[in-house]
Amino acid sequence: MVFAHDVEVALQAAAFLVNSAEEPETLDSVAQLDAFMAAYAYTGRHDRTQAELLAVQTVRPRLRSLLLAERDDAVELVNEVLAEHRAVPRLVRHDDWDWHLHAVQEDWPLADRILVETAMAVVDVVRQDESSRFGVCQDDTCEGVVVDLSRNRSRRYCSTACGNRNAVAAYRARQS
Repeated sequence: MVFAHDVEVALQAAAFLVNSAEEPETLDSVAQLDAFMAAYAYTGRHDRTQAELLAVQTVRPRLRSLLLAERDDAVELVNEVLAEHRAVPRLVRHDDWDWHLHAVQEDWPLADRILVETAMAVVDVVRQDESSRFGVCQDDTCEGVVVDLSRNRSRRYCSTACGNRNAVAAYRARQS
């Protein structure tokens, strides 16, 4: 494990959200937002409204900036998010999760909680000088974000679909 479990989940959730804006859009219903919350173990307030969905969609560019910024630029972005939301880190334990950090209250809007949790996760990335774990998908037709948590830093594609498309293309090129 490169980071603590909650940090890894927050980074993967942020990448999922950023990549959901790629064509075709994969986060365009409240039901899909419900599934996102379940998949990434988000707790707390969830209004299940179109307004909440729009707010989450709206933070995706900021999440992308947090994940793809150079280390020193990431520090500025993180500090900006934490100050803007007056984040106060505290240890919490809930569900099957042991003690971990939350920096906003459970009743805050979901989009704000996602943004602050991502910023808190990027704090660990900066402190461990692991910004190289983030990148853009190497598929020429994709702009998705890659969060590489592999031990050997070998992840190059944002999804299995992009990896498979490139493997098939490389196979066909070798055959011709």
